[in-house]
Amino acid sequence: MTKFLTVLIAIGIISGCTEAPVQQAKTEAETSTIHNHLNNDDLYVVYQEGRMNIFYDAKLYKGFLEIGETPFRKTFIGIGPKGETIMYGLTKKDKKKLTGIPSLEMMEGRMKPADNFYGEIRKDGRINVFNNWELFKKYLAHGEVPYRLTDIGAGPKGETVVYALTKETKKKRPEDLMTKFKAFYAH
Repeated sequence: MTKFLTVLIAIGIISGCTEAPVQQAKTEAETSTIHNHLNNDDLYVVYQEGRMNIFYDAKLYKGFLEIGETPFRKTFIGIGPKGETIMYGLTKKDKKKLTGIPSLEMMEGRMKPADNFYGEIRKDGRINVFNNWELFKKYLAHGEVPYRLTDIGAGPKGETVVYALTKETKKKRPEDLMTKFKAFYAH
């Protein structure tokens, strides 16, 4: 009887050990399904030491700004617009993917950005802020946009913030974009 009880306890412990990760995986899958979206509503670029560091995840981007590294990345040497090395920062869940990485898909034109797109490009001590994908691409190609509002010292560490404007919005202060920028760094 004690051997039988010992076997039952051992089976219970073993099945408990195998069941917990399965349950956790199921919960993560359910969460992923509930929050499943393209992740094409934001993109961040940091020029640093001859590299373009590109992020599609705000938390990962903020972590990079703090420590200058990211735990997972895909690196492409010399393929940037001006021969820069491009480093795509990845989340843990995307680290093994070969395709479907939002930042890579957007940069290569296979994924259209969301209508409520928000982007930042950090270069030469300035934070360039965008809510327009076409202006974002123009900046990457030319290093500037034709219309902008410059807010000196408005960045979280006193950086100059440059808001990209279109020809139609050039005479209007981009209050919504400014609010979004300030809210992004409020946390």
